Amino acid sequence: MAFYSYKTSGVCSSEIQFEIKDGKIYHVQFIGGCPGNLQAISKLVEGTEASKVVGLLAGNDCGGKGTSCADQLALALQAALNSQK
Repeated sequence: MAFYSYKTSGVCSSEIQFEIKDGKIYHVQFIGGCPGNLQAISKLVEGTEASKVVGLLAGNDCGGKGTSCADQLALALQAALNSQK
């Protein structure tokens, strides 16, 4: 299992930590941000194909910021998947 840490930009959370094993995402943890929503996202994506999560969450906007914590997770996952190639 590979551990990843991603510094976010333009959102309330400052970092996202997660693991990828066999293309699936596990142990997602947001540092900072809206605890209830981010815990829910973490639970919903647990064990899901990382590429599927990217497709679902990429481009999600929060309050006109042009990004969101969910979008940042998609960016983090895409970067992790690209680094595995």
